[in-house]
Amino acid sequence: MRRSRQWIVVLALVLVVSVLAGSQLLVASDHDDGEMDLKGRALNITDLYAFRERDQNSAAADSDLVFIMNVNPRSLARQQYYFSTNASYDLHVTRVANNDATPTGQTDVLLRFGFAAPSRDGSQRIKVTAIRDGVTSEADVPAVRTTTIGTAPIINRVAVGGGMLQLFAGLREDPFFFDVEQYFRVRAGAARMGPAVGFRMPGVDFTAGYNVLSIAVRVPRAWLQSRSAATTFDVWATVSVGGKQIERLGRPAINEGLILTNDYLNALNSVGPDFEAAALAGRQPAAGIAGPIVAEAKKTLMAVGNDDARANALLGAFLPDVMRFDTTGASGYANALNSKGSPIRGRKITDDVIDVTLTVVTNGGIKADNVSYAGPNAGGTGHKPLLESFPYLAEPN
Repeated sequence: MRRSRQWIVVLALVLVVSVLAGSQLLVASDHDDGEMDLKGRALNITDLYAFRERDQNSAAADSDLVFIMNVNPRSLARQQYYFSTNASYDLHVTRVANNDATPTGQTDVLLRFGFAAPSRDGSQRIKVTAIRDGVTSEADVPAVRTTTIGTAPIINRVAVGGGMLQLFAGLREDPFFFDVEQYFRVRAGAARMGPAVGFRMPGVDFTAGYNVLSIAVRVPRAWLQSRSAATTFDVWATVSVGGKQIERLGRPAINEGLILTNDYLNALNSVGPDFEAAALAGRQPAAGIAGPIVAEAKKTLMAVGNDDARANALLGAFLPDVMRFDTTGASGYANALNSKGSPIRGRKITDDVIDVTLTVVTNGGIKADNVSYAGPNAGGTGHKPLLESFPYLAEPN
């Protein structure tokens, strides 16, 4: 992984900015943010991944892309969980003219997944809706279904919009890894709210043994391009209930890393990155509504030593919150940057952003949380090996 100092600094400030601010947020992923009475775990996005399939599997087609949306954090082992039958789980894609272009947050392609009530065997039928350049197509047949626990992954072939997609949905092991408990202690010490401590050796992986519900879709790049020649895309995921959006995620930890007020997190979860684009451009009414939220994000950035100009630059680099995905180079969260210092190569399943951020936040004093995907972590834990083929995510615990 190429670790440009500019990117490390930016990522560090965004992901773990609350270390010095002393917030009570779980950062570096999106396992819990913007809590509300009506948002159950099945509606909570934990992580979003986007990568070229050949970078995960050298035998895969050159032009196939994989998108993964995980929800339902802390799903227990050996228990079946279900996608909400009231929700729409959506993947949004914008075609991008060049890697330095400011994200617009406009949806050129939408993939929507809806789930029926569980059948007798525990599987759920999946309705797939594709909206590409304003044209809608649907696939809703009994053969398109989720994979139940304890069975081999069902890879559904779904014909929509003149293209053939492949889809998996079901329970998988949570691939995220981080010693979040010790992070709280390190954070408290840095904020002078407790004794100064470092990370344990080895670290405790807080997701060890847990599962998530995953939606993984293989998409031909040409299908996303349609009539364009785009090779870079902005990607984000949302969850809506009754037409009301209640969850959104692009890059991990952007919103929850910068915003401390739960009501503000809920507000950001309810709008798209187009709203952020309008606010940053000063367009009304978005600018007026977003003013307090942007002010809080800027205050958080300045609390860790950024001056006004640097804080504004960071906001410009990481908002609007989308995951930029340049498909012409090897996928990886920090494999390449644009001129603003934003990552542009999507995110692979085992990418470790925590070690990068800790190195910079502590000026090299701590180089790792001492947790890795494979382990062994404290107690001998480690994540299961990824599958060799789609959907790649490890089998559930």
